[in-house]
Amino acid sequence: MKYNTQGVCSRAIDFDVVDGKVTNVHFAGGCNGNTQGVAALVEGMEIHEAIRRLKGIKCGMKGTSCPDQLATALEQYLANA
Repeated sequence: MKYNTQGVCSRAIDFDVVDGKVTNVHFAGGCNGNTQGVAALVEGMEIHEAIRRLKGIKCGMKGTSCPDQLATALEQYLANA
């Protein structure tokens, strides 16, 4: 799935869900080290657990963050599945 982010430096997030687990997460843009770290940490994680851990994280004064946007993307995936 490709999700176009809002309110963050990254432009989009691509990911797959296999057997209910998050895999192949790639951020387009954003803070390269941080987005790679988030992608590595959620690799193989159950989708509901990833959402629980990432939802609501903020970046500075922004109301969202790249991890929060990934949680939103995963929620959208579940809504459309």
